Amino acid sequence: MASRPEGTPVWTDAMYRDVERAKSFYGDVLGWTFGESSSEYGNYTQAYKNGKAVAAVVPPMPGQDGEPQSAWCLYFASPDAAATAEKIKSAGGTVLMEPMAVGDFGTMCLAKDPAGVAFGVWQADKHEGFELEGEPGGYAWAEVFTREPAKSDAFFTAVFGYTSKKVKDDKMDFRVFDAGSESVLGRMVMGSEFPPEVPSYVQLYFAVDNCDKAVEAAERGGGRKVFGPMDSPFGRFAAILDPEGAAFAVIDMKTTVGDMPEME
Repeated sequence: MASRPEGTPVWTDAMYRDVERAKSFYGDVLGWTFGESSSEYGNYTQAYKNGKAVAAVVPPMPGQDGEPQSAWCLYFASPDAAATAEKIKSAGGTVLMEPMAVGDFGTMCLAKDPAGVAFGVWQADKHEGFELEGEPGGYAWAEVFTREPAKSDAFFTAVFGYTSKKVKDDKMDFRVFDAGSESVLGRMVMGSEFPPEVPSYVQLYFAVDNCDKAVEAAERGGGRKVFGPMDSPFGRFAAILDPEGAAFAVIDMKTTVGDMPEME
């Protein structure tokens, strides 16, 4: 696989106090299976769909009991994680974890944008990232949900060299970032529908065969639907909180309704 263009979403993982429950939940909702946990890397456990790597779950590190609730971390591709970390700092972001080699898998870095959006950077070596995308069980899309769109827009453009376009709609402020010729990330503004304690974050969308059935499975497994299911030109989707409060969305990209929005 050729290396992904800089700024392309490349991998995701989440930390869970109860990893076994998370495995059971995502197994039911997304059809994931799980590999052996890697004791050498903090019991990092990869998730697979049809034998292809799609994500990972990991327990908190010892002494991390006071950490905030679980959240999916989206990693963006970088040819040089150290250089990206410097760009993050100069663009007003915060580096939470300086670039660190993970064996011969690659180099990771964790950061926040000026609006508080947490994300990761991944410089791939042997672990090239998602092996399945845009198919049921795999990563489909992501959107930055921010309370400060001007700050987030300027930051992600400066760090990853994106170009961007906006949906032509006076009632909605939605922007799409492109890496090269490919659209790789959306940006939504968080309004009053979000409780004030919910920080700006990245919403991940995982592809499913049937959105309604995925929501039913999530609710059976202790998750909570927060939006949808709703039809759109991109697919039928719903937003969910898993049993430990990590936000994600499911989307059936085959079931589309309406015309694609005009961009400008």
